Amino acid sequence: MNTLPELLILIKRPGVKILVQDSLSPEQLEAAFRLWNNEYPEKLRYDKIEDFNEYLNKLDAKTHFLLIDDQEIIVGWSATFLRDNERWFAVILNSDIHGKSYGTGMLNEIKRHESKLAGWVIDKEGALRADGNKYKSPLQFYIKNGFSVLAGDRIESEKLSAVKILWQLDSPRA
Repeated sequence: MNTLPELLILIKRPGVKILVQDSLSPEQLEAAFRLWNNEYPEKLRYDKIEDFNEYLNKLDAKTHFLLIDDQEIIVGWSATFLRDNERWFAVILNSDIHGKSYGTGMLNEIKRHESKLAGWVIDKEGALRADGNKYKSPLQFYIKNGFSVLAGDRIESEKLSAVKILWQLDSPRA
């Protein structure tokens, strides 16, 4: 388990903060579970919070990033973790705040803690979310934020069609 201290970091707009920690409280777990099920395609949905928690518990060396609005509501969740000797990440934001620089702020905070990040990104349009709306691929968002697309590294399954993305710090950390 990480020994990362809990930190509050203000970003972009007054009253919005990112909480960085190595574990989630039951309330934070519930918020991350809701974000996952509401924002990701329905095929990736977890039926029970226990199943989502089991998924998280299998991830090694986790760090959680919680985007909290000025009303103390968790509107974004991210985790970095170790997989196959690489640091991987997942990011989910409430779709109501897309396009308002919060995702970039979240990624920038994650990048402050890492020198290299890998992730899977759904790159095809058309998958449906639980609310019936179409899931919009965030691939262009990640490219805009400095990630490279590894087109030859893909997941193709009944649940997921995704491409691997990679970000790496260009210069030594200050």
